[in-house]
Amino acid sequence: MMKKKNLCMLLMALLAVAPVMAEGNYNPISSSVYSLGISPDAISSGMGDVGAATNPDVYSQYWNPSKYPFIESKAGFALSYTPWLSQLASDIDLVSLMGYYKLDDKQSLSGSLRYFSLGEVIVRETPSEAGYAVQPYEMEVDMGYSRLLSERFSMGVSLRYILSDLMSDEDPSGSTVAADISGYYRAPMYVGRERGNFGLGFNISNIGGKISYDGGNTNYFLPANLRLGTSFKLPMDNYNTFSISADVNKLLVPTPKDSLDRGEGISPIRAIFTSFSDAPNGMKEELQEIYGSIGVEYAYNNQFFVRSGYYYENENKGNRKYFTFGAGFKMNMLRLDASYLVAQSQSNPLDGTLRFSLAFDMEGIGMLLGH
Repeated sequence: MMKKKNLCMLLMALLAVAPVMAEGNYNPISSSVYSLGISPDAISSGMGDVGAATNPDVYSQYWNPSKYPFIESKAGFALSYTPWLSQLASDIDLVSLMGYYKLDDKQSLSGSLRYFSLGEVIVRETPSEAGYAVQPYEMEVDMGYSRLLSERFSMGVSLRYILSDLMSDEDPSGSTVAADISGYYRAPMYVGRERGNFGLGFNISNIGGKISYDGGNTNYFLPANLRLGTSFKLPMDNYNTFSISADVNKLLVPTPKDSLDRGEGISPIRAIFTSFSDAPNGMKEELQEIYGSIGVEYAYNNQFFVRSGYYYENENKGNRKYFTFGAGFKMNMLRLDASYLVAQSQSNPLDGTLRFSLAFDMEGIGMLLGH
């Protein structure tokens, strides 16, 4: 029996453990607004969820907005759709809309809108009550600005508004704001006579205030995260290109001392710095909190793409371990991509996750229309 005032806590608990389903004693880091950690597009997710230093594309707003000044096209936008936890429910999904516009050769504006639906939830006061249906959701809107600081290095900042409506009866929603700070370095490299590139990137995301679902009595951390990555684009000839990329991540959220610890009294900014040394079991546990991914992509004539990757998270910190596969097709005006996830454990509800992304190049559309 669960009263409706406890609905928001129940949903947060389900979202925290649903992707894991790990057995035994473990101490995962918990935070709110779960949807902020879901990869939105089929390109990066097809490569094991890497994106800090991969080649710039329209989806860079999520992974590293500072990549936009290096993108060749003037403007573009994209739509992505992800059915989430399809083994548990058929009505949980994430829809993302992203876009960018280059002000000139050095500056870019970008933005995104993400809507995460938690499906229909029946709320009852007692087991015998008919109850009523609610449809909790989370939504994020952000805007970014990025600029070249030198020929090979750029930085970017993003501001984000976050709304998490879990339909509690005491406070209908929680909201807050957050910011990202990112950087990207790209330099040419040669394989024989063919020119490729080497990239390094970082993104410190979701730096912001806590969020509350009960009028401020209880506050929860956002999933602030440090992402570091590197990437190599290696041309084999004029038509065939191979890329390999890797990311490592560290949540900048306090490690809980026990099941009831929510980091009360610790500010989000302080938590960023203390998160590197607050694990109860010392450096061994701190290293377990670093999770990573690696991905590869083969491209033919920059039109046909095949991808694969692997994502690893320690069993004591969530136990998400999975392979990913993806493919894509690109024309002058649009590109279509899809990815598929294969979990190491068949009991993992992430197994079989599909993503679909459709991107439009505004310059390509302009050429098609004769402008």
